[in-house]
Amino acid sequence: MKILQSPNEKIEKALERLYSFANSIAIAETNDEICLDLFKVIANYARQCGEPKYIAKALLKKYLIERNDLKRLEETFRMGEEVLYYTDFLTIEEKIIYYFRMALHAHNTQKYSMCIELCQKGLALETSNTELKARAYLAMINSYFFLDNFDAVEQHLDVFEEFEYDFVVESTKINRATTKARKKDYEVAIPMLRSYMDELHKENKIHVVNELLEIHLELGNMDDIEEVLMNEKAILPANPQTPYKHRSIGAYYQLKGRFQTKLGRLG
Repeated sequence: MKILQSPNEKIEKALERLYSFANSIAIAETNDEICLDLFKVIANYARQCGEPKYIAKALLKKYLIERNDLKRLEETFRMGEEVLYYTDFLTIEEKIIYYFRMALHAHNTQKYSMCIELCQKGLALETSNTELKARAYLAMINSYFFLDNFDAVEQHLDVFEEFEYDFVVESTKINRATTKARKKDYEVAIPMLRSYMDELHKENKIHVVNELLEIHLELGNMDDIEEVLMNEKAILPANPQTPYKHRSIGAYYQLKGRFQTKLGRLG
């Protein structure tokens, strides 16, 4: 506050000076708590002085730090939404980061229509095939999937699979197989899902397993379900990192519970 209130510097110059200092700490990842305090001060003072550029910049930086707290996903998403009112004052690069990060956040809080809308705004600005763009594109595809728009899923997968990142190949396989399952094209879906159970890395198997269990429950293939469940240690993620992965594990146990209930195994 002393820096910002200094009579020797213009307000914009003081804000730029403090913002640059806070940003250097954020880039160095040395102390998130200090960064948050600094960005809060910058945003609040910029509001008082009518400097929307630094309101926008400080709120964005504050959001990008706070969004990493998985226990406060809904709260931090609302904080991110505040930046929407100031996007005109962000640079193109900042807008791209904001739209894609918010798209991922919307997906993780199951706001699927908003995820699609935010991702499309980022796609309209980003001309390079960055990893962030690819991950946001995947979130958009998953959102179409959860909204039962399977034609859109398949259409966008043709674009997504052109990204050259390690996660793209397996994500494409998962989405193609699970989409066939949801379209009830079981003759195609079941062999694909079984094959990918062996091919995919352990952290990704859960998604095809859940679809396979859903199909077997619908068709009453109890022996096939038993066979899948016998390999539980090999199919459950060892180190789930995202809300989506945690929800998938929860879905697995729900499916397992339905199977056990059907067989009367209630103990």
